[in-house]
Amino acid sequence: MTENGSTIAKGTPFHLTDGIAYAEDSVVSKTILKKESGNVTLFSFARGQGLSEHTAPFDAIVQVLDGSAEVRIGGEDRTVGAGNMIIMPANVPHALQAKEQFKMLLIMIK
Repeated sequence: MTENGSTIAKGTPFHLTDGIAYAEDSVVSKTILKKESGNVTLFSFARGQGLSEHTAPFDAIVQVLDGSAEVRIGGEDRTVGAGNMIIMPANVPHALQAKEQFKMLLIMIK
């Protein structure tokens, strides 16, 4: 980790999709920036992997970088793919399931 909880050196250009690798039958996460005001985290999901339904006290923005996933928000399913962004509202149950290999950037601002 570098300063202020970041795993990426500030001032150094990098490509988001190259910033995290896929791992067989796994979910991988990499914190880009961690502050009191929020977090920015890269995720990769092997096909069929996901995050079980949960809630968060803050809105969360998902930017899809590669592949596609089924995102459930408040009981309603939505398919998101590379280039799509979706906002998961605070205190509303949400989950996601990778339909294929899937990478995303999660931005949570408190």
